[in-house]
Amino acid sequence: MTQPKAILTDIEGTTSSIAFVHAVLFPYALRELPAFVRAHGQEPDVRRWLDAAALDIGGVVADECIVEILQGWIREDRKHPALKALQGMLWKDGYERGDFRGHVYPDAAAALRRWHAEGIGLYVYSSGSVAAQKLLFGYSTEGDLDALFAGNFDTSVGGKREAASYRHIAQELQLPPDEILFLSDVIAELDAARKAGLSTLLLDRAEDYPQPRTGEATHGHARATSFAQIDLA
Repeated sequence: MTQPKAILTDIEGTTSSIAFVHAVLFPYALRELPAFVRAHGQEPDVRRWLDAAALDIGGVVADECIVEILQGWIREDRKHPALKALQGMLWKDGYERGDFRGHVYPDAAAALRRWHAEGIGLYVYSSGSVAAQKLLFGYSTEGDLDALFAGNFDTSVGGKREAASYRHIAQELQLPPDEILFLSDVIAELDAARKAGLSTLLLDRAEDYPQPRTGEATHGHARATSFAQIDLA
């Protein structure tokens, strides 16, 4: 593999456990949302997103009803901008209080630090909001990793299974697509990135995927079971 000028990485199943979001972050937001809205519902930043959620469900309704709808969206893992924004605020409080730390695999942290020291540009592309990404890496189990990244992207640039999203990111980075390496555990995302001209690598961690994906299942993408196996030379 030719050493890339930039590495674009997914989070869940790639740098971090899939279980962290579903076993820690979502339950925390589900549990804490009612008290958070009661305490902060009239603050402008919070009110904006509560009103945005209300518009999506048909107009002016009581905050208690909005909270119930939002909790339903959490259970459905719905990617609604209002929900993502409010969850980000909740998670910020939780991280700052030390209620939890963002999970990052030790092998991922070591590689990210090494690549950063080597001058490779590091970027994140995740379905979670940019704010949530920065919190996860800033308050991670492996220390503050947020400063290693030169930029973050979420689905405001487009869906992760759409080639146009990766073309847009390459334009933002002002790099030819083939000088960017995209890391993900989701083959459909890797397919889209490859269609856009990026180099790709499948993370196939046993912790997240007990049944290895090998041979034709990789769709021809390079494969590693940890960041320690990624050779950029």
